[in-house]
Amino acid sequence: MTRTLIRDLSPQMDHSVYLKGWIHSIKKFKTFAFVVLRDRTGIVQMIVNGETVIESLRLEASVSVRGTLQVNAKAPGGLEVLVSRMDVLGEARYDLLPFSINGREIEASLEKQLDHRTVSLRRMDRRAIFKVQQEITQAFRDFLIREGFTEIHTPKIIGIETEGGSDVFVLDYFGTRTFMAQSPQFYKQMMVGAGFERVFEIGAAYRAEPHSTWRHLNEYISLDLEMGFIDSEEDIMDLEERLIKAIIGHLETAAIEALEILGTALPKVDRIPRIPLTEAQEILLKTFGKKSPVGNIDAEGEKLFAGYVKETYDSDFVFLTKYPASKRPLYTMPDEHLEGMTRSFDLIFKGLEITTGGQRIHDYDQLYQNIQKAGGKPEDFDFYLESFKYGMPPHGGLAIGLERITMMFLGLDNIRQATLVPRDLNRLKP
Repeated sequence: MTRTLIRDLSPQMDHSVYLKGWIHSIKKFKTFAFVVLRDRTGIVQMIVNGETVIESLRLEASVSVRGTLQVNAKAPGGLEVLVSRMDVLGEARYDLLPFSINGREIEASLEKQLDHRTVSLRRMDRRAIFKVQQEITQAFRDFLIREGFTEIHTPKIIGIETEGGSDVFVLDYFGTRTFMAQSPQFYKQMMVGAGFERVFEIGAAYRAEPHSTWRHLNEYISLDLEMGFIDSEEDIMDLEERLIKAIIGHLETAAIEALEILGTALPKVDRIPRIPLTEAQEILLKTFGKKSPVGNIDAEGEKLFAGYVKETYDSDFVFLTKYPASKRPLYTMPDEHLEGMTRSFDLIFKGLEITTGGQRIHDYDQLYQNIQKAGGKPEDFDFYLESFKYGMPPHGGLAIGLERITMMFLGLDNIRQATLVPRDLNRLKP
């Protein structure tokens, strides 16, 4: 017989079924037991007869089952399987499960769940997070391909820091000091200049930031894009506004079941407000008495300002624009109309930054001088600067943190819940 997935069981199908999955729960009686089977698509109740078979059953063993499908209004989903044969495919060899996984909630700390990640992921609500995450990346890819972008894959071991600063992981690469890529920034700009014009990448990024918070990771997935022949950073914000709408629209159809399992309602997006950073700082001070750090807004300020935007504009999203050059990387385009400011932005979603983007410098001499101004040696950037000698068009781009946007869409408490196997300040296992 051909295996049937649990979600495909229906009263209209042939009554003989062949299932595979894990033992989710067992309720024993004297001569029979109600056993719930779980596969990647759902659960179904089974009736198992025979004391010998019943005594051999253990939670989380993987099994194959042959039996007869019958209607039972009291069973989960209104169906149950009367088992004629059950074979154990993978024995359960534990002494005690690290925590119960068949209740309404896992009564274990997040740390313990992460210590036993593959066990916690057997819960459908935990796996549903990654179904949503899969569909976010699918929507990102599909939207950009429709917009004429090419997907690229850039190196993650590089010879020079892309973002500057001290938050880089250093490697010994056959005796040469190298780094784990903080972003694909240089390479995606180079590919714009190479003639692709519009490129995107879904890949890992590494930040050696010594943080241990609900919103930080040291390895994360970055959704990057870069596009040429733009007029200003407004083009990039226009694109991201359409992108966010496309992602939400896709989730509403492709992730219905996962969103229902998680009890999540997606935000509605119309026009995302665009507010200069200095204006946002003034609003925080005037409305909330909140002082902001020079050239930025701190985490508390982001939350307060998000509340203001929600009340004023009925939007869960806001673009903060015109960041000072001192707070942006060396490749960021200065704003010729605002001394010391740049053509850059952050996208804040419900009080958390999920995107950084903007227009880049495309003139060779200006970029050369900016590298020097930042304390760098242009000769160290020769592989990058070369692209700017051959007619680099005006361009810009952005990067979205996949785990952050997943966390915020689903209202999760900690970014590590939206990370399959997290890498943070204290975690290198599993």
